[in-house]
Amino acid sequence: MVERASVPAKRSKVTDNFEEKFWIYRRKMPHWRLSSAVYFVTWRLYKSQKNLSADECDIIVSTLRHFEGQRFELFAYVVMSDHVHVLTKPYDGHFLHEIVHSWKSYSAYRLQRDCGRQGRIWQEEYFDRIMRDEPEFLEKAQYNLNNPLKINQQIDEYPWVWVKSEFD
Repeated sequence: MVERASVPAKRSKVTDNFEEKFWIYRRKMPHWRLSSAVYFVTWRLYKSQKNLSADECDIIVSTLRHFEGQRFELFAYVVMSDHVHVLTKPYDGHFLHEIVHSWKSYSAYRLQRDCGRQGRIWQEEYFDRIMRDEPEFLEKAQYNLNNPLKINQQIDEYPWVWVKSEFD
């Protein structure tokens, strides 16, 4: 059974060398944190919400890009009809859970205000994974690009998918 923990994250000592660079905290799922890591993040609409419209997808993309270059580096994203995938790296002094919270809370606010949605918009929890090497990073970037093809193999253009053209 997984116990729910409150944020801020409670750091777990791994070794003396990594204490300040690596920690784990739990909510409904465990979240591993590593300084200077790139993360693949996924979150979903709340189960009672209908699929996102084109205008709503535009709002989410705008939200994702708002603090790009200030709080985080954005490598890739795809906004699907009921979920979002993002490949990102928080900048020093910014934490993934705070970034994801801002994306989810502001987009929920906009979807309620501008599109008339009511109630909880996003599921409370989100999934994140530390990218461990370049092949995994590239696989997740490709996954974002290919995700729209899962719903329509004949799709020519999907405006809510983006992958950075140059990686540092």
